[in-house]
Amino acid sequence: MRERKQPLFHLVKRSELPAKYAWMIRLLSLLAAMLVGALIFLLLGSNPVKAYGEILSGALGRESARQRVVNIAVPLLGVALAIAPCFKMKFWNIGAEGQITVGAIGATFFALTFGGKYGLFAGKEPSLLLLLMMALGSMLCGAFWALIPAFFRAKWGTNETLFTLMMNYIAIGIVKWLQGGPWEGKPGSQIIPNFHASALLPKVFGVHIGWIVVLVLTVLIFVYMRYTKHGYEIAVLGESTNTARYAGMNVAWITVRTMLLSGAISGLVGFMIVSGANRTLYYGVAGGVGFTAITVAWLAQLNPFAMIVISLLLAVLSKGAGNLETVMGIPTSISDIITGIILMFMLASEFFIRYRLVRSHKESKEAKKA
Repeated sequence: MRERKQPLFHLVKRSELPAKYAWMIRLLSLLAAMLVGALIFLLLGSNPVKAYGEILSGALGRESARQRVVNIAVPLLGVALAIAPCFKMKFWNIGAEGQITVGAIGATFFALTFGGKYGLFAGKEPSLLLLLMMALGSMLCGAFWALIPAFFRAKWGTNETLFTLMMNYIAIGIVKWLQGGPWEGKPGSQIIPNFHASALLPKVFGVHIGWIVVLVLTVLIFVYMRYTKHGYEIAVLGESTNTARYAGMNVAWITVRTMLLSGAISGLVGFMIVSGANRTLYYGVAGGVGFTAITVAWLAQLNPFAMIVISLLLAVLSKGAGNLETVMGIPTSISDIITGIILMFMLASEFFIRYRLVRSHKESKEAKKA
């Protein structure tokens, strides 16, 4: 009988890597990504040092640019915080994009109904009561949208990944209908009117107060996941559903409860986007934030405070990349490639933190002797 050949290497799961070595791997991965990016810049005939310098300058060189970086980072951080409990529970919520969108719809309803020129709140300054109504409406809508796949998963064991993903497109379709129907401003424009001043979030240091909200949420989610009974139940359920049931936990209710929280926070992010950044609603309101936030959550290892750093890093790359085309004539598509390479290397580093390569020939020799 022909002997089966052993692979030269195989993967072995690490027991636990010391924190300093884990961060060393992450740093080396980032440096490797920048070297690959530098090679691309060289092939384009550009100076890599100058190119990276322009990225930093475009993102951090001016006050307006720094404010834009924070504007980009706020929804990324907010949604990463929203999906972290779900991912800890091993419930793959890929529907944050839709939950953001329906949350924005809920906020827009109150903005257009009570914040118009002749509405109940028609002042020239932001109305606290109206903003609270918009925030609550967005959270309820986002929670309801998340409840649907959670209920089906808890009741019939449906695949939450496909379910939540498909619901994103339903939410976008609803906004398209609203744009050309009930909420259309000028007939034929397919545009929802801008919010009245009373429905806009006030600014602190040139950025809407959503940045304060997400920083408070960061602390709350950290405490919730680390020090509360709910957080403990989420962790146990993520490790083993059978263990959770054996311990007397209500798995169905924990699933639904966690998704309600996730949807509510995502909906709140939708409110911050339409009221603080866009000042209106349109079908692309989420802008891919729901998907990018998944990368933020994974790179941060579901650590809320690490998510702040990752969100800001991605925001700097996003804002600074636009400066390359303006100053150096490098196409925006190349900037997207560089960003993708950096993300790919950083995600790959997490794989090697968990696993290591081991030569197989020693084991095969021992097996032959036996």
